[in-house]
Amino acid sequence: MLLFDQRLSPHLTRRLADVFPDSQHVASIGLARASDQEVWSYAEEHSLMLVSKYADFGEMSLLHGFPPNVVWIRRGNCSTDAVEALLRSRADQIIALLNDAGRGILELR
Repeated sequence: MLLFDQRLSPHLTRRLADVFPDSQHVASIGLARASDQEVWSYAEEHSLMLVSKYADFGEMSLLHGFPPNVVWIRRGNCSTDAVEALLRSRADQIIALLNDAGRGILELR
C-alpha cells in the first residue's frame, strides 16, 4: 500500500500495519541508496503510494503524472511518533487518494 522513503523511519511499516498493511520502506527492499527515479518506478510497478517529507516526489508527480500517488508530509523536523499520528489521523484521506483518478498528491501538515 505505502512506500516510505529513506527520510522516514523504517519502523513505520510495522507501527502502521493495522491501518496500512503491506507497506514497505525503501531500505527493506534494497532501495536505500536508489535514485528518486528508481524509487518512483518501483512504486509505480508495485502499485504503492509514495510517502515522503520532501518535495521531490511531489514535483515528479506534477511532471510525470501519476500513479504513483504521493503523500507529502509537510512538517519540518518531527518524530516518528508525530508522523505515525499524522498518518493515522488522515488515513481516510490517504486511502481515498488511491481511488481518486483526478488527484495524485495529498499534502499533510
